This record gives sequence, structure tokens and C-alpha cells, in this order.
Amino acid sequence: MPDSTYIALLRGLNVGGKNRLDMKSLAAAFEGCGARRVRTYIQSGNVVFDAAPTKAKALGGAVAEALRELHGLDVPVVLRTHDELRTAIAANPFRRHGEAEQKAWHVTFLAELPSKERAAALDPQRSPGDEFKLVGKELFLRCPAGYGRTKLTPAYVDKVLGTLGTVRNWATVLALAELAADGG
Repeated sequence: MPDSTYIALLRGLNVGGKNRLDMKSLAAAFEGCGARRVRTYIQSGNVVFDAAPTKAKALGGAVAEALRELHGLDVPVVLRTHDELRTAIAANPFRRHGEAEQKAWHVTFLAELPSKERAAALDPQRSPGDEFKLVGKELFLRCPAGYGRTKLTPAYVDKVLGTLGTVRNWATVLALAELAADGG
């Protein structure tokens, strides 16, 4: 079976001076675990790579373990296929507001699909002025006052939904899709 393209979203890497790792070492960790054509995007844990579909699912855990062993970093990895990322982009419920508002858009990529009960427990009043919509394994956020002011934090989302998530701004989501599409 031919290789497919995947996007790895590492949580908490190179954010605020914590869990620092240069992108060359990050790419080497992916290559060491069997990923091919590894490309990184900006200094915050975004990796596009190719792998056989049968190997890709385990690759995220293998990379997390390698980063723990080689660099002492506890960095969870959330994976999406290129098709899943394109589907998420098309599903963004906030596009109706117009592209001029893109700076307010973020996506929390969840490791697992939350149950309907957990999804219903997200409080729409938690962060007045902000909006969210859960679509599959993506929690779309609209934060007009800026993501830094929202109370829809990863810790809150993880606790309520019972799964780990990692957030990317809309510009990064689009750039990762482009990087995955053009092969780097």
C-alpha cells in the first residue's frame, strides 16, 4: 500500500519557553520512528510526513516515546490525515462570518472523539463573546477578543471532553494543509 500524508500536531512544544526542541531534532525523531519526507512548520510542533497507513497510527505514540527518551519531553502527539485536515477546513462553522475575521478562528484538534454526553457538557457561557462548535474530533473556536483571553482553554476542553486536544490558529491550519498538499 502506498504512503499517505499525515499531519502531526504536538501539544506544548516550544510554547512559552517550555519543552524546547529544535525542528531538526524533531524531524529526526519522526524519521527515526519510520516517517518519510518529514517537513516541519514553524517552531511549535507541527510536522507533515508520509507513512504507510498501517504504520501511521502507531507512529504518534512512538514519536512521543522517542521525545521522552531522547530529550526528556512529555509531548502528546495528535495525528490527522491530509484528507481529515481538508475535511476540517471545509467544516469550519465560522466561515459564515467572512475571511476578514480569520484571526479570531482556532481549532482544537482532539485525540479521540468525545461522547455525546461529554460534548453536551461544554458550557456555551464559559467565555462570553467567544463561540465554539464541536464537529467530529475538531472543536472550532471563534475568539474575537483573541485566543489569549478565552476561557475555552486546553485544560478546560480536556477535562470536559475527556480527551487531549491541541490548538492551532486558522492561519497555521491552512498552512499545514498547503504544506501537506504540495509535498513540502
